[in-house]
Amino acid sequence: MNDRLQSIRNAAARLKARLSGFSRRADAGLGTDLGDEGAGLERTTAGADGFGRRAGAGLVRALPWLAGLTAVSGAVALLVMHPPVHEVPRGAVTLRTNTLTGGITEARSGSVLKLPGLHEVRDLPVRDRSYHPTRFARADGEAPLQSLEGLSLGLDLTVRWTVDPSRLPQLAASLPDDIEGDVIAPALQGIVYRQIATHTVREIFSTQRGPIQAALEGELRRKLALDGIVLRGLEIGNVDLPHEYREGLENLLAEGLASEKMRYTLELKEKQVKQTELEAAAEKVRRETAAEASAREQVIAAKGQEEAMKHVLPFKQRQVEQRQLEAEAERVARVRMAEGNAQARGIEADGEAKAREKLA
Repeated sequence: MNDRLQSIRNAAARLKARLSGFSRRADAGLGTDLGDEGAGLERTTAGADGFGRRAGAGLVRALPWLAGLTAVSGAVALLVMHPPVHEVPRGAVTLRTNTLTGGITEARSGSVLKLPGLHEVRDLPVRDRSYHPTRFARADGEAPLQSLEGLSLGLDLTVRWTVDPSRLPQLAASLPDDIEGDVIAPALQGIVYRQIATHTVREIFSTQRGPIQAALEGELRRKLALDGIVLRGLEIGNVDLPHEYREGLENLLAEGLASEKMRYTLELKEKQVKQTELEAAAEKVRRETAAEASAREQVIAAKGQEEAMKHVLPFKQRQVEQRQLEAEAERVARVRMAEGNAQARGIEADGEAKAREKLA
């Protein structure tokens, strides 16, 4: 586009130079004629009438050329000083309409050629825009809102919007220049006044702010979509109330918050008591379970001991019997040994007696 603009400027400069040369030649020819006629006037007064007629004819012939030269020079100067180029603004799209063919050209950056009488240019925003209405922003403003009780109040609203990118050619011809003032503002006012009039101040100020914002946003989105406007979001900021009513409402809300806090505190205490009871019950169950487990362990140990004694007692009995048998065997052995010793001593005594008898 810059190369095209430079070529147009160069062509205009060349045309201006040619026209300037032609003008100088025409002025030189006219001056020659006038000089010749002036010399004839000095030589004779009889040729004065002829000179006047020829000078007038030369001037008449030069006037169209001079007028054309002036017009072309002015046009060239206008083109040089104000080139027929439209710069695309940042964050916008430029739509150029050909008034002869009806064709539309879209440009999102750079420059577009705009010929007067042939092209119409329209810039439309493609980035998100923010609209802050001030008409009903204050309770003592120009046109405050009315609640269900009839109380005046103000709403600080923020509307984020953009144009529908899929309908740019159609919107270039249908949307007004002031989109916010001619499209968004009337639609928003019609919805806000009607919606707010169905709610109390308490609902608007605190309890129903979220649902009210959602309802306003949904209805406004549907309404603006018919005009090719895409609603990105709607936020409710400050709610402006009369000073006295605001103080009373804040006190009422503070009392309500205190009541809510007390209710939650009591619920918390109740839950803590239940938690303590549950913990005590759990501890009781844990102890009972531990006692039952210990008793089961003792029973199992006793049963184990009983089972063990069933095997130990016969073994002990056999040990006792074995010891008795061993003692009996030892006794018998001792008796037999004593008997043997007695017999041995008797034999010795008999032998000694027989020996004495023999010696006697």
